Amino acid sequence: MKVRVGLGLGPTATSADLAALVDRLEEVGVDSLWFSEQVSAPVVDPVVGLAHAASRTRRLKLGTGVSVLPGRHPVLVAKQLASLAWLAPRRILPVFGLQPAREAERAFFPVPAGRRGAVLDESLTLVRRLLSEPRVTASGEFFDVEEASVGLLPERPLDLWLGGSAPAGLRRVGRLADGWLGSFLTPAEAADAVRVIRGAAAEAGREVDEDHYGMSLPVVLDGADERLLAVVAARRPGTDPRTLVPHGWDELRRVIDEHVAGGVSKFVVRPAGHPGPWDRFVDEFAEQLLPVQT
Repeated sequence: MKVRVGLGLGPTATSADLAALVDRLEEVGVDSLWFSEQVSAPVVDPVVGLAHAASRTRRLKLGTGVSVLPGRHPVLVAKQLASLAWLAPRRILPVFGLQPAREAERAFFPVPAGRRGAVLDESLTLVRRLLSEPRVTASGEFFDVEEASVGLLPERPLDLWLGGSAPAGLRRVGRLADGWLGSFLTPAEAADAVRVIRGAAAEAGREVDEDHYGMSLPVVLDGADERLLAVVAARRPGTDPRTLVPHGWDELRRVIDEHVAGGVSKFVVRPAGHPGPWDRFVDEFAEQLLPVQT
């Protein structure tokens, strides 16, 4: 497996930080930069952020961690991805999710009640076809398209990953996706998730590449982030949130090693709070985490 570590912005980077941060990541050789979808937070939209970063770089890979797919029309999503892949060949890493983490934002991505999972299945299948076929005709439960085209097909098919950790979501990864990006799981739980995905893929007569299992990890550098711990506790009731949030670079490297032992090899590391000067954080990130890569 190829271990790679990218930087996730989360809600802490302002527009004033972004250009300089992108340039610095390219300069020091960080593998990838990831934009999260938080509509109500003061952060850029993931697609806009990817386009901005792509225009300033030639090597840095760029991902969404994660972008909500149900509630968007698959043709328009595929067009955006095809355009990004044309502007930054082999550097665009889309990861889709079922719904926003913030309940208040779920109304922004409307789908028929109780059908969000089914919409995701149909949408992902249609996006994949649109990114690999010059014209697509399909009639489904939610979308009907006739001779649809996005015009610019990527030079090679994009890998389409999914997030999530619910059992149905993990099985969906095995059935339909090219990879998985989890979050707020212990290494043991992530290893179990990898096994579920592999089993579902085998049942569907397909295989998810062993290099396509990832984990998003926050890191606390300056004392406990009580706000983040409260969020984690709400998402994982009954689990000590401190076991899911590494404190300091040493603990983060230990957690990464444990995840690698369980089959996870791609990591998106984000500061739990504002890291202060981004140049300093990126320099520490490179010093502490680039040696972890293989």
